[in-house]
Amino acid sequence: MTPRELALAVHDIWNTGDLDRIPRVYAEDFLAHWPPSSETPERRGLDGVVYGVKRIRTAFPDWFERVDDVLVDGDRVAVRYTSTGTHQGAFWGLAPTGARIEVREMSIYRVADGRIAEQWCLFDELARLQQLGVGADILADLLNRRPVA
Repeated sequence: MTPRELALAVHDIWNTGDLDRIPRVYAEDFLAHWPPSSETPERRGLDGVVYGVKRIRTAFPDWFERVDDVLVDGDRVAVRYTSTGTHQGAFWGLAPTGARIEVREMSIYRVADGRIAEQWCLFDELARLQQLGVGADILADLLNRRPVA
């Protein structure tokens, strides 16, 4: 697959929850960097990808990442996308709210040996949590008990 096709395959995996495709798209030593405010700011390897996909699709079974822009430069692919989903499972320890959320995100992927080897993702975690009805008091508690992945 081309770097562009690999990046689009990443979003298809997150849209469908097709865990079997992960080893064909992601490198075994994959490394993901999320914002420090994220519940899990760093994920490693294929297990880290499986964890992330299961986590988001358990909390938001209708999770969908609409790709808005794709830019390719050598081994790097930048993608701007809009993620949506309905909160129907636990997320950050929050009970399901039924809230429909929309989060704008941007990721830069590094491709090596025909696989996604690294990802830097930026999104507004605060906006996502606010859409789930999280107030300042709960937010402070959540950030203080963030698990280490």
